[in-house]
Amino acid sequence: MTAPLTPPHRPSSDDPWQTPPRWDGPGGSHPVPSAPQGEGDVGRELLGAAAVTLLVAVTGVGLGVLWAWLAPKVPLISDGTAVFLRDSEGEEAIGADGTFVLLAPAFGALSAALVFWFRRRGGIAVVVGLALGGVLGSLLAWRLGVWLGPEQDVVAHARAVGKGVVFDAPLQLRAVWVAWLAWPVTAMAVHLALTALFGPRDPEPEWGVFPGWAAGGPVPGAGYGAPVPGAPGNETAPPTPPAAS
Repeated sequence: MTAPLTPPHRPSSDDPWQTPPRWDGPGGSHPVPSAPQGEGDVGRELLGAAAVTLLVAVTGVGLGVLWAWLAPKVPLISDGTAVFLRDSEGEEAIGADGTFVLLAPAFGALSAALVFWFRRRGGIAVVVGLALGGVLGSLLAWRLGVWLGPEQDVVAHARAVGKGVVFDAPLQLRAVWVAWLAWPVTAMAVHLALTALFGPRDPEPEWGVFPGWAAGGPVPGAGYGAPVPGAPGNETAPPTPPAAS
């Protein structure tokens, strides 16, 4: 009786349902998992996101100055007892909101392009910082524009200029939520588009070979103990020429 070729403690490699062994070395048959992200990397990501938030929010100063300068003024007039619109059919009040909503996406696209240029790797923390900075920048621009605009106390302003004199109404933002979201939404959309088009790509996993293959070990599927061509000890003897008659 001959002994089986496959030891009982080692499954046969001819089994098609057998799970291939996993090799974690550099020559393994599976990609080597990447090292987990350390606490230092997370800290740097959070610090970068905070810097992005602060820098983007500060640029709201420029938006506020431009809004106060470019927004159309609403003319008012007083008769000594009340204050009225000089042109009751004018669209200057809507124009102030429209000016802000048009300027905010431009600042959002510009901030997204700058953030992508300096932080090309991107990341969730950077995108969150960009969006939060856009919201804070819109809030800062709104308050700064109102402060730089005409006098907020209409009654005091009317008394100061006198009866029958035209003066400008305070700068107001009526569509507040729309104006606040125009910057961050545009910034995230532009940053996502730039990352998809020009962002770095993840490297393909490296697939190696079994360590035994390079050393002339057994070939999978050939069975345990099967000879391997070219392996040491498995050389085939050259044919013997026939004897001369």
